[in-house]
Amino acid sequence: MPSDTSEPTTTYRALLRDREFAGLYASFTLTVAASTLSGFALGTLVDDRTGSPFLTAVSMYGATFATVLGAMTLMSAADGNRPRRTLVALQCVSLAGVAAQAVPGLPLAARFGLLLLLGFFQSLGTGTRMGLLSEVVPVSAYVPARSLMNITSGGTAVLGFTLGAVLLRYLSPQGLFVTAAVLTGTGLVVVATTVRERSIRPPRRPGLRQTWTTNAALLSRTGPRALLLNLWVPNGLIVGCEALFISYAPDHAGILLAAGSAGMLLGDLTVGRLLTADLRRRCAFALRLLLAAPYLLFALHPPLPVATAAVFVAGAGFAATLPLQEHLLALTPDPVRGQVQGVESAGRMTCQGIGAALAGGTAQYLAPGTTITALAAVSVAVTLLSRPFVARTRAVHVERTGG
Repeated sequence: MPSDTSEPTTTYRALLRDREFAGLYASFTLTVAASTLSGFALGTLVDDRTGSPFLTAVSMYGATFATVLGAMTLMSAADGNRPRRTLVALQCVSLAGVAAQAVPGLPLAARFGLLLLLGFFQSLGTGTRMGLLSEVVPVSAYVPARSLMNITSGGTAVLGFTLGAVLLRYLSPQGLFVTAAVLTGTGLVVVATTVRERSIRPPRRPGLRQTWTTNAALLSRTGPRALLLNLWVPNGLIVGCEALFISYAPDHAGILLAAGSAGMLLGDLTVGRLLTADLRRRCAFALRLLLAAPYLLFALHPPLPVATAAVFVAGAGFAATLPLQEHLLALTPDPVRGQVQGVESAGRMTCQGIGAALAGGTAQYLAPGTTITALAAVSVAVTLLSRPFVARTRAVHVERTGG
């Protein structure tokens, strides 16, 4: 990463003028929209059929469990010499899976099986997309590019949850699945027509051995381990809080989910577009605390406006991922950028699934508000205890690179 912290930040408009980035960005937007609608539809369907907070939470975030399998087995495919072909094939698998969810009367066991299958291939798609991103844009534009994609994710989630709640008044959950399939198919067409093959990549034979070798090298280093811990655990615990919104406030869950996504949008816009690299590093710890601290208010069972405001403020804390991802990329050799970014994303998503399952399981015995408070407290504790290790990682990197 550049050491010049005063370098002007790349504008979003400049990024979108690049055809390949615009294609990756548009396909990512459509994929997030499809995932939001299908997750909301499945969560609503499972809640109606079972009334179980645990199964509802798992249905909304359960695909994240399978992402770790992709990270452990075939993630080296993200750094193959034909990444466009790989991404198109994975988009086809996603389209088939979402379309299958639209089949009326499909047993819940089959729906959960599809959820896990899609999660497995989703992790490979993320690694491939992020590997392409790091080649399509210059290193100095990486954080603004990730910021724009995160902002889009938050904004699309706001619209998706809101639109999903509105559409469910007129459509069945199967209708939402059909809409999600159309969006996924459109994203497939965009990737196929805008992204080119990166033939400059060295030929590699992706597989179990290559994946394990790279993962072992990654996790054997103290610096990346500390960064991954902070990218995974606090994030996953707070997603567990969000997974309880349907159980906590069944009639207002869409409002709370939208508030969290809106806060994430604001945080990513501020951190990714307006702050220099030095300021991003300085704000990282405070943002990780902000991610969890507002949820402690749920111990008081606040009224809906207060709860919504707390969720909005906490959502801005998700922007802590940007400086941590920036630092992780700086520590990553070029030939394995896709796999490392895929492992980071898969681990983060897996921890989100674990957080959702932990939250749902705990809420079977404790009230949802109490569970939310407990998860937030653990997130704050992890952030405080791990701070010295992250600071040491930064100090070692600065000493070795001179910036």
